[in-house]
Order: sequence, then C-alpha cells, then structure tokens
Amino acid sequence: MARIKYVKAREIIDSRANPTIEVDLVLEGDYLGRFAVPSGASTGTHEALELRDGDSSRFLGKGVLKAVDNVNTLIFQALKGKMFDTQEAIDSFLLSLDGTENKSKLGANAILGVSMAFANAISKLLNLNLYEYIAREFGNKDVILPRPMFNIMNGGKHANWSTDIQEFMIIISSDSYREMLRAACEIFLSLEKLLKSLGKSINVGNEGGFAPGFNRNEEALDLIVQAVEKTGYKLGEQVFLALDIAASEFYIKEKNIYFLKTENLELSPFEWKSKIKQLLNSYPIISMEDPFAEDDWTSWADFTQEYSDSLQIVGDDLLVTNKSRILKAVDTKACNALLVKLNQIGTLTETIDAMKISKTAGWRNIVSHRSGETEDLSIVHLAVGSGCGQIKTGAPSRGERICKYNELLRLSENIQSTYNE
Repeated sequence: MARIKYVKAREIIDSRANPTIEVDLVLEGDYLGRFAVPSGASTGTHEALELRDGDSSRFLGKGVLKAVDNVNTLIFQALKGKMFDTQEAIDSFLLSLDGTENKSKLGANAILGVSMAFANAISKLLNLNLYEYIAREFGNKDVILPRPMFNIMNGGKHANWSTDIQEFMIIISSDSYREMLRAACEIFLSLEKLLKSLGKSINVGNEGGFAPGFNRNEEALDLIVQAVEKTGYKLGEQVFLALDIAASEFYIKEKNIYFLKTENLELSPFEWKSKIKQLLNSYPIISMEDPFAEDDWTSWADFTQEYSDSLQIVGDDLLVTNKSRILKAVDTKACNALLVKLNQIGTLTETIDAMKISKTAGWRNIVSHRSGETEDLSIVHLAVGSGCGQIKTGAPSRGERICKYNELLRLSENIQSTYNE
C-alpha cells in the first residue's frame, strides 16, 4: 500500500443549497480519492454528529468550516506519510483520533469524508472499481445490481409537509435494471400529466418526487395507483408500493400521540397502528420504513410480529446504521430490514459492519441517499459491492438523483442483473 501524501477538504453545497464537506485524499503515486458527504433533513436523534459552525452570518448557521478545518489540520497532520494496509486500519485510526462516542470532536462529516476518500483512492491504486473494492471489504465474491425504490411523491420535511408520509415509492418487478428505470420514468411522467390535469402543482420536493399537497395521505396513493394504471402496468404484479412514513417527525412525545397535520388528527399509538393497517389492506405495499417513532420499541416489535412474513419493515431513524441499536432491534425483533446511510455512522468500516449484522440476522439491507445530496456516486458502488439488492436514491428527476441511476445503467453493462423477489 502507498503512503498518504495529502488530505484536503473544502466547503461545497448540496442539493438543498446547504454547505457540506468534500474531501480529497491523495496517495503516493498521485492516486486521488474524493468524496462529498451528504446530509439529511429528517434525521434520527441517535445519528453521529454532523459538525456545523453555528455562525449565523454564513449560510444561516449551517456552514461546515469547522469540519473542513479539522480535516485540513488535525486529520491531515495525523495522517500525512502514514500507510494503512486496510480500510479498517484507517477507520480505526480516525475513530481513535476523535475519541468520542458520537464523533463530536472532529465531526462525523469530516471523518466520513476522509474514510470514503481513502476508499476511492485505494481502489484506484489497486486498479479496482469502487464497488469491487467494497465487495472485497464486505467479503463478497459476487456483486449484483440493486433494485431501486423510486421515490415519486414527497411529503413531510422533504416537501414542506405536503403530506404527513415522507416518501411514496414504487418498486418495479423486472429482471432488467434498464426496464425498471424505463417503467419508473414512464410512471413518473404519467403522474405529472395526471397532476396537471387536476390543476395540481408539479413542484418537486428535496428528493425529486412531486409535492402537490393533499388533505389526506391516501390521496397521494390513489393518484399513484391511477398513474401506474394509465401507464399500462399492473399494480400488484409489475409495480408495487413502498412508504417511508418517517413517523418520528409527527410523533409528539409529551402527549404520546401521532399528529397528522394534513388531517388535523391526533392518534394514539394504537389508533395510528390501525391507520397503518388500513393502508396495508387497501394498497399493494410491500415495504414500509419508520412506521413508528424512533424510540417506540414496543409498537415496532408488535407490528413486526404481526407483519414480518408479508412486509419489509425498515428501520432508519430507529437504527441509524448504528451497531448497538441494530443488535437491540434484532434481539427484540423490532423490524426486518436496515436502511443504510453512511453519514449516520461516519466510516465505511462501521457501515459494512452494520450491514453484516443485519444480513446475519436474516434481514435485508437497503443503501440510501439523503435529502441533501451531491453528484457523488459512492452509494451506488456501496449497494453494488455489498450485494444488498436494494437502493433508495430518489425520483428519476434532479441531477443529484439521476446521476446515481445513470451510473447504475453504466454498471449494468458489465454486471449481471440477479434480483431476488
């Protein structure tokens, strides 16, 4: 392995016009690795700390110059001239350098930027694609293309609360990635025409899905059903639905209620669970993310016990890609799938470890973007290299989303499409 020649960070902007950190890492021989760190809007309280400046005179207090400075001084000085034989070695070094449980000293954004920049650089040194390097780190002999979960309608924090439910997604059943992408685009465009015909707004939310605004969450689902049918695909056979509820965003802890703003409705946990069941009985939903608040473990476990055989129940805010919370969820049978977000935990090694725990438990893994994205393609390679089989990266619109879909198109020319239904 080559020694680290230099590390340099800069402040760039993400897809929501907020600053984020981008890191370059160069190994001897001038192998450059670069990574731009994404940022979430709907974030779990148990995520690793994203270091922001808090200086109201710049970017409304959201600048990341502190994180940039940590990379350019503390981290660079500690790494310069050092050689690391493995990804785990550099990630462990970074964690020791920070020394806090939630990465609050250096910032999870600074640490992740260096971790992933190293992965990109070392893959070039080894003459590997990034997904091949990740597959090696994961211990995979075979790599597969992930099945996308296309987010075609946005709500919650991602779309100024046009609906309470944060993401309405479609999952296409096909053996061809290219055909899945085509079908999703056709349905997306049909939905646009339908919204126009009804005099609804076709503005989009943070993740590229339409956000016209409704009085009831079911209205969004009904329009998606119509769009699928108008496009000529069979709902429940060729096209299925998935939801990211993001229930923590409308759970009021002090009153122990779920408050639906669109309907001005207060529901107890039992009543909210009944409403979820109504959705499952009315629509072909095969995946549901964060149906309950992030610390409502009892509701999660009861729901999973009832629906685990027929539904993918995904923990995001519940788990935050964190080993200890994943182990607790495995022990309590709180869900059956992990949403994987690199910046929730802060290093590639910790992310891979979390995915391995999930896989060993018999769960599924879904690699995910964030609402504040960049044109960085690394999560595509994480999904392919880990062989997880699923990816969430938004609607087939907005450049920071479509660059991921187009990268999958390129990779599909050389990687076998092997999808598990």
